[in-house]
Order: sequence, then structure tokens, then C-alpha cells
Amino acid sequence: MAASQSNPRPIVVVTGGGQHVWAMINDIADRVGPVSVVLETPESKKQLLLGRARRQGWVSAMGQLGTMVLSRLGKRVLASHCAQVIAEEKLEVEPRPGQAIIRVASANGPECLKAIQNLQPGVVLLNGCRLISKEMLGKMPCPVLNYHAGITPKYRGMNGGYWALVSGDAQNFGTTVHLVDAGVDTGGVLKQARGKSKKGDTISSHALRQTAFSRDICVEAINDALAGRLTTFDPGLPSKQWYHPTIWFYLWKGIRTGVW
Repeated sequence: MAASQSNPRPIVVVTGGGQHVWAMINDIADRVGPVSVVLETPESKKQLLLGRARRQGWVSAMGQLGTMVLSRLGKRVLASHCAQVIAEEKLEVEPRPGQAIIRVASANGPECLKAIQNLQPGVVLLNGCRLISKEMLGKMPCPVLNYHAGITPKYRGMNGGYWALVSGDAQNFGTTVHLVDAGVDTGGVLKQARGKSKKGDTISSHALRQTAFSRDICVEAINDALAGRLTTFDPGLPSKQWYHPTIWFYLWKGIRTGVW
């Protein structure tokens, strides 16, 4: 079906980028219609560190930074496994030629809002970007959804898949598409998908694995938004926000449980 018939209003994805994000974008473009991407400049490590130190203290912030650095190094060391996941799951992880990309400093900045208002989309999907303020949300011309790599509200925040596994809760290794509100992954749940971590998967490759089994729920939620039939449900789970594990916790749990 022609995109102009099935999707008269554009789809916008706001993101900081990444292989797993492009895999999702390309799948949406194939199955729903063209996607315009608003690509923000990720926060610097210094900005992240200062923000976390204010919220959680310097000890936790430095410990989390250590895990982030180790994870980044791990991606290089375990690049062959990530390539295996990409091939196994048939993920297309790079932007295609001709992909519409609007570059902005911040997903929460005025230039991002202006770009979205100019496009007048039927739906905005957030995937791996900064939190959107309540004020900005109030100015959006359409529903705003978020793809979250965790089962909410039980695993809100960072590394939801890792925290489910390390908590002995592998049945909740999954993802959520939810409405966006002013909280951290607290909006009404629209769709959820659960899958399995496979041999060799780590905190560095979970995002790819989760994207692979979550493409359907993103497509379904976007189609629902475009058709004006979004419906939320209560997963009946406790609510908790999680952060990056500290380096000492990550190494201790990895050695004890084998969850990396």
C-alpha cells in the first residue's frame, strides 16, 4: 500500500542514534511508511557525570561511569558477537541512503520542537534520547510514545534487560512501548514484548537482542497512534527506577551469577 494512502501524516523518531535504533527505524519504514529522524547530539560524559553526581552522589556516579566505560570497551572486544546477533536477527543497523535526518543539539531543546511542529507528524516515537519536559510535551502536535528497553513499571530507567536478568527475573527480560509523561518511563503502557537473552549476550548487546523481538510492538503502537486508537493497560507490576550498575556491583554479580 502506498505510504500516502496508509500514512497521510509523517512518522517522527527522536533519538541519539545507535545500531539498535536504526534497526527499529528501518523496520518501521518498511512496514508502516517513511520516517523522519530527529537526531540529537548525545550528552557528554562530563554532563552525565555531573547530573548523576547531583542526583545520586559522587561515589555512585563514578561507579556507574566505570561500568559505562567498561561496556564501551566491551562493545569493541565483543564486536563479533554483536555482528552475530545482527546477522542472526536480520537487523539493518545503518541509516539508509536518502534517510531524512534533522540534527539538533538536544531532544528537549527548542530546535527539536520546531522541527516536529514543522513536520506535523501523526506520531512521535522516542528511542534513546533525553527526557522530554512537561512543557515541551504540552506543545507536541500528536501523541508521543517511547520505546523502552525494559518491562515497565518494574524496570524503569536504564538497562532494564540487564536488571531483570541479574535479579533472577528472566521472565521479564523484555521491552515496553508507552505514552510519554513528565516522569521516567511512567507513562501508560501500550505494548510489551518479552524474549530471551541468548548465549554470549551481555549488557553491551542486550539492546540489539531486545530490538529484534520488539519490532512488532513498535509497528503496532505506531499504527494504533496513526489510527487514533491508542489503548493503555495496567501490567500489574511494582514500580522502580534503575540506573547503570556501578563497576563494583557489575563485576561482583558477573562473577557470581554469570550475568554480564
